[in-house]
Amino acid sequence: MARPSLQHRVTAAAAERESSLGVRRTRVVESREGARVRIDGQELLSFCGNDYLGLSQHLDGVAALQEAAAWHGVGSTGAHQVSGHHQLHSALEEEIAEWLGYPAALLLGSGFSANLAVLQTLLGGDDVCVQDRLNHASLIDAARLSGAKLRRYPHGDADAALRQLALDPDAAALLATDGVFSMDGDVAPLRLLGLAARSQNATLYVDDAHGVGVVGPQGRGCVAAAGLGVREVPLQLVTLGKALGGYGAVLVGSVEMIEHLRQSARPYRYTTALPPALAAASLALVRVARRESWRRAKLGALIARFRRGAQQLGVNLLPSTTPIQPLFTGDNAATLLAARRLEEVGILVAPIRPPTVPEGSGRLRITLSADHEEADIDRLLDGLALSVGTTNARVEAAHRLVNEPH
Repeated sequence: MARPSLQHRVTAAAAERESSLGVRRTRVVESREGARVRIDGQELLSFCGNDYLGLSQHLDGVAALQEAAAWHGVGSTGAHQVSGHHQLHSALEEEIAEWLGYPAALLLGSGFSANLAVLQTLLGGDDVCVQDRLNHASLIDAARLSGAKLRRYPHGDADAALRQLALDPDAAALLATDGVFSMDGDVAPLRLLGLAARSQNATLYVDDAHGVGVVGPQGRGCVAAAGLGVREVPLQLVTLGKALGGYGAVLVGSVEMIEHLRQSARPYRYTTALPPALAAASLALVRVARRESWRRAKLGALIARFRRGAQQLGVNLLPSTTPIQPLFTGDNAATLLAARRLEEVGILVAPIRPPTVPEGSGRLRITLSADHEEADIDRLLDGLALSVGTTNARVEAAHRLVNEPH
């Protein structure tokens, strides 16, 4: 029997992507100023980034980055436990832990590596990991790499999570969920999940990549919004590259959990530390996010304006109160067509297709930012009126699809 050819496999996969309209095109941003970007020589009003508070170009962050780079250079020179851990890294960890009300924190290079660090370090082959069906890919991949038994429950169903935990009463268990779901924009039922975890002696872990900065009191995220803390959620993830405008990720948790990860997590031990200059920029931006509460207030007002306008137009959005406002379009052809029509009138919105979302539940992932103005929201609504048609039946069908096994 002939050995399978990896080249043939690659060729077949490429053909399948072409036939299903699944090819991703990398758009090259030539310049950006706030919510406006230049791509292929065209200025577009962007509604597809994650810079929810409009901090990524804030002068405090830029100045901190430049000053730290002048003093400390471009790179960190090594892993944290070798030569790469700088006082700016420690200061950033301390600032975020204090803000979120946690006793300790650990800085990593990305949210993906942070989720891998948590699940691979805490879980083994005899354990179980229970997850929401719509969790981010990094949580799913991390569970599989840990070797633990992975069980997934229907989206947002805390009772189903409880039943999944109860199936393995003798196994150590981690219940993992997004805080804000990145493709739907809704918030996990954390209080109910906390009760489920406690009743089954499981540990609740929350990836709040899209929540911290914009959700909850003082922007402290979904865990704080649910009235929970380190006792109920011993570990949570904060990413620096979304609402906080920078790059990297921080795990906050109990002293014991964080120290265990510091000593044992492979993505922490065997990776070059973030450049000190990036840590300095993130530290400055976290402080801006904490003190400039008007950014959250403005963002909330823009979200409300957009949803009111969409309702008046008959555009059916998912029930999200966060900056992520998805509009279901259905198949790949309809999704690409809607995005292209918007771009023709100067609006950039990301067309999201499988495998990022289940088959048949393609969508426009509209994201709002404090960089937008009311006139920008009205321009988006005008564009949608011309470019997108949806029906309640299509939205209901998409809701069913995302909870089916896949």
